[in-house]
Amino acid sequence: MPISREPVVTVEGTVSEVVYMNPETGFAVIEVETDAELLPVVGELYGVSEGEDLRLTGSYTSHPKFGRQFKALAFERRMPATAAAVRKFLSSGAVKGIGAVLAARIVDTFGDDTMTILEEAPGRLTEVKGISPKKADAIIQELGQMFGMRAAMNFLSAYGLTPAEGVRAWKKWGPITIDAVKDNPYLLCGEEIGVEFKRADEIALSLGLAADSGKRLFGACSHVLRHNLKNGHTCLARQTVVQLVMRLTGVEEAAIEADIDGRIEAEELFSVQKNREFLFLPAMYGAERYIAMRLSMMLQNRFFVSRDIGQMIDRIEQEKGIRYESLQREAIREALTKSMLILTGGPGTGKTTTLNAIIDLLEDEGLSIAIAAPTGRAAKRVSEVTGRDAKTIHRLLEVDFGSTDTIAFVHNEQHPLKADAVVIDEMSMVDTALFESLLRGCRMGCKLILVGDSDQLPSVGPGNVLRDLIDSGCIPTVELRQVFRQAAESRIVVNAHRIVAGEYPDLKTKDNDFFFLRRQSEAAVRATVTELVARRLPASYGFSPLEDIQVLTPQRKGDLGVNALNESLQAALNPPEKGKREYKGTFSTFREGDKVLQTRNNYDIEWERPGSPEKGMGIYNGDIGVIQKIDLAGGTMRIDFDGRQCDYTFDMASELELAYAITVHKSQGSEYSAVILPVFGGYDKLYFRNLLYTAVTRARKLLIIVGSEARVCQMVDNNRKMLRYTGLKWFLQQAAGEMQAKKDGDNG
Repeated sequence: MPISREPVVTVEGTVSEVVYMNPETGFAVIEVETDAELLPVVGELYGVSEGEDLRLTGSYTSHPKFGRQFKALAFERRMPATAAAVRKFLSSGAVKGIGAVLAARIVDTFGDDTMTILEEAPGRLTEVKGISPKKADAIIQELGQMFGMRAAMNFLSAYGLTPAEGVRAWKKWGPITIDAVKDNPYLLCGEEIGVEFKRADEIALSLGLAADSGKRLFGACSHVLRHNLKNGHTCLARQTVVQLVMRLTGVEEAAIEADIDGRIEAEELFSVQKNREFLFLPAMYGAERYIAMRLSMMLQNRFFVSRDIGQMIDRIEQEKGIRYESLQREAIREALTKSMLILTGGPGTGKTTTLNAIIDLLEDEGLSIAIAAPTGRAAKRVSEVTGRDAKTIHRLLEVDFGSTDTIAFVHNEQHPLKADAVVIDEMSMVDTALFESLLRGCRMGCKLILVGDSDQLPSVGPGNVLRDLIDSGCIPTVELRQVFRQAAESRIVVNAHRIVAGEYPDLKTKDNDFFFLRRQSEAAVRATVTELVARRLPASYGFSPLEDIQVLTPQRKGDLGVNALNESLQAALNPPEKGKREYKGTFSTFREGDKVLQTRNNYDIEWERPGSPEKGMGIYNGDIGVIQKIDLAGGTMRIDFDGRQCDYTFDMASELELAYAITVHKSQGSEYSAVILPVFGGYDKLYFRNLLYTAVTRARKLLIIVGSEARVCQMVDNNRKMLRYTGLKWFLQQAAGEMQAKKDGDNG
């Protein structure tokens, strides 16, 4: 049942009770005593305390369970003025070290002037019975934090920042927040705060910063490079950056060029001259340089095998009743003798069979092996096919939940993994930052086996690591090409290879595992997809709509985008029912029984496996779960992610979306018994060969394309690979050249 909305209004009152407060996001549930009523209020209300006077802007809503309440969009705070309000405020625990008894003594001593004295002359606290100079110093320190935070939040709020953005700014700069923002408002554009350049620019210009200020030009330049990280680029051509900064600022080219030169000199930007000059932010430059140097050093390691490798392969063939083809034997040999191997190839070419042989023989040689993949589903799949424990890369490296706000791992150069060999599956999904962290967590003498399909889509995060490693020519690589007879009987496999070779898939055959259903309109496609998931496939194949069937789509928007398809599928599979609880989020309504997708890495979510002592932290981008229970009174949802159960507060629902349909990008690293792919209309730039190939190879038993043959053929013809500007290939080749020159010099 949706929440009814009313016009935006303003109310004033005193905080009577803080029912709930999330210290990370600022989301709160409070009760405010107005002149007319005791009003329940929800919204981002960071740091409010009982006894405070608030001016709230928002709208009245009617909740199906909690009734009438006020949803605050913004708020202003005024310190409590009367002695009674001050006493309540201090008694609430707003100031660490002051409890109810001490609050009463302070107010008895200073009366209505209490807040003025605490802010302007806190040293007078020693006049209060029971407060020693040492105790006063501790309270003064806490008061400084409190008044500073409130001043910063009010300052930022005046410029339109949300409470959540204000919280992030205070966490980063603390007492110097106001000074830092006044000095350089473009600092707000950083990843930690996340304010858009346009908003920071408005603040800067309103504060009198010159239009051609170096801070403004560098703010725009950094914004351009950061924004393009989201598009997968670790760097951009200097000429492109200059043009985009000109468009953002209106400043002449010469001034921008001069500022960039100064930033390069100060190492605030980094420049690389490839076929043309490219600019990097320091983090991406450092990451790609580190990867290149570290791999170049690893490649110098040599491994000696105790027995004849040919005989070892012959023996394992006899034991398993397998006959390895020549490239598989080459891959096994390379894995045993080299410090690093990339094993790549399409579906049905025997990557898994080859990997299992490699793992068996490495273990025979006495090596301890760690196996990992980028996502939980990918790790589960590689665990199933190898018969060995596999983890996500994050779990392998162990997220360090220390005081730092940026992601860090327990395993690094100072505390490397103990494994002699590390195997990473679904390597195409690994981005630059994660691969850097992986290498930092491996011992220098560790062997690295990277397995993946470079024809699939690149990682969601910046970089094109697997493709760059292969294209550099510096890393031992074996590409398996032969499709084995059993796999060749699958039309999924055959058509996948046709697609990647630039040939049209066979859309006419109807007696196998690959089907095409022609439809003449987007509405007809959507209706057919819904019918297949809800009725036809469960009836014909016994597939579970939640566990076995996955709808994949190239786009997020439009009639065949994620949002529209999820709306139709939710209505068919999990409609509202009496007794079935639901929560209406900003973009979706979530019901008990819904299939949901986590859309960002969250390292702070605690999970457990019921009936098992296993517990852990972290739910990651791409994890799919099912809502088990919604607690409306407690404001939480219990979600099961493949046996890992955890609780989400309602304000965390912004990290979730319905998952009956997901984008092809989000499906990377996963396999499903049945995949349904709507292909019709849409945006040309989203319909290309790699995306079609990735979608087709996600299906294990059944693939159904619904839509237009012409659109399928256009996707095959569009071989616009996901072009990404990166430096890794260049850095690898440079490092290899330097290493060779050093060898030649030593030999000379």
